[in-house]
Amino acid sequence: MPMTENDLQTARELKKRVSKLTPLIDFRLFGSRARGDADDYSDMDIFMEFETVDRDLRNRVKNAAWEMTLETGIVVTTLLFSRYEIEDSPLRSTPIIRVIMEEGVPV
Repeated sequence: MPMTENDLQTARELKKRVSKLTPLIDFRLFGSRARGDADDYSDMDIFMEFETVDRDLRNRVKNAAWEMTLETGIVVTTLLFSRYEIEDSPLRSTPIIRVIMEEGVPV
């Protein structure tokens, strides 16, 4: 079963809000909602890549995700990474990053 239109719209709206905070390099929906096998209680997993990530950005993105959770009733969880972490650090070869890159749906 493909991802729902509602899930795609929720992800697009979050991307729009985060893009107003700082430029995004990559934004992907992954996990059960991206695969289309989510149930009513599944969270929405979002991967975001930025040039740099600091505490202030993490807090602002967390607040935007919380607003989406309150508006939609879907718990939105985010994973934030810097370009360095994805391209040059050992993190790039971890299983979660591999799955996100292979199965994540670019939004």
